Amino acid sequence: MTIPDGVRAALVTLALLPGLASGFARAGTPPVFPIPAGYAVPADSLVPSGPLGVSVRRGRAIVLGTRDSLPGHVGNKLACTNCHREAGTLASSGPWVGSFASFPQYNARAGRVIRIEDRVNECLRRSMNGRPLDTNGRDMTDIVAYMAFLSNGLPHGVRPPWMGYRRLPWGKGDARTGSDVFSANCARCHGPGGAGTPIAPPLWGPNSFAIGAGMARLQTMAAFVRWNMPYDTPGRLTDQQAFDVAAFVLGHARPDTPGKERDWPHGDPPEDAAYRTLAGRTGTVTAH
Repeated sequence: MTIPDGVRAALVTLALLPGLASGFARAGTPPVFPIPAGYAVPADSLVPSGPLGVSVRRGRAIVLGTRDSLPGHVGNKLACTNCHREAGTLASSGPWVGSFASFPQYNARAGRVIRIEDRVNECLRRSMNGRPLDTNGRDMTDIVAYMAFLSNGLPHGVRPPWMGYRRLPWGKGDARTGSDVFSANCARCHGPGGAGTPIAPPLWGPNSFAIGAGMARLQTMAAFVRWNMPYDTPGRLTDQQAFDVAAFVLGHARPDTPGKERDWPHGDPPEDAAYRTLAGRTGTVTAH
C-alpha cells in the first residue's frame, strides 16, 4: 500500500458515510434504480474485529484507491470503483454484493470455470490495463475478504439476479448524436476531450480502460450510462441517448489487450464484442 495514512483514512471514511451504500440517487432526487428484491448491503457494524476485520477494511481501501494502492498493477488512471461505484455497493453499478458467493462460476469469455481471484485479475488486466496480482498475496486476499464480507447472509453457489449491470433492450448507437449528448452531459466532468479531470476518469486514450474490458462493449457501457450518469442526476438520459453516447465514447482509441483474440474460445462471443476472435462464432481455439 502506498496511500498515505491520512488519505487512506479519508477514503475509508468516505465509503462508510451514511446513505452512500444505497441504490438511489443523491438526496433531493427521485430514485431511478429501485433496490432489487433481496438486495442488502451488510452494515459496517458487521465487519469482524481482529485480523479479518483489518483485511476487510484494507480490501475496501484498495478498491477505492486502486492506482495508489497497487501502482505496479494498474496501467491507467482508473479505480475499481469508477465502474463499481460506492465501493461496489450501489445496486445500479455492477455491485459486488453477493459476488463472492457466486464463485466459482463458468466464464464464457475465458471458456472455463474461474475463481473470484481470476475475475479480479482479469479486471486488473483489462479494465485497469495492468498486471495480475499474486493470487496468494496479501493484496488479493484483502480484496477478496472485502468481497466476501459483501456476501454476508447470501447463499453460496447462487448468482444473485442483480449481478452485473441491468441490461437495456437491445439497441444501436449513433456516434454523431452521441457527441452532442457527451458535450451537453459528460464533458463537464470527463473533459471535452474525454481525458478525465480530477473528479472523473478518462473515457478513452492511453489512460482509460482497454479494449478487452467489459466496459468496451456497447451494451455494457450503455447500461452503465443509463442508470449511473450523469453522476449528479443519474437516469436523466433516455435508453437511446445512453446507446448514442456509448457509441461515441467507444469510437475512440484505447489501450490494446494482448491475447484478446483468444477470448470466447468456444465460438460464442456476444454480439457487441468489440473485436474479432480466433474462434469466431463457429470454431474452437485450442486452450493453452
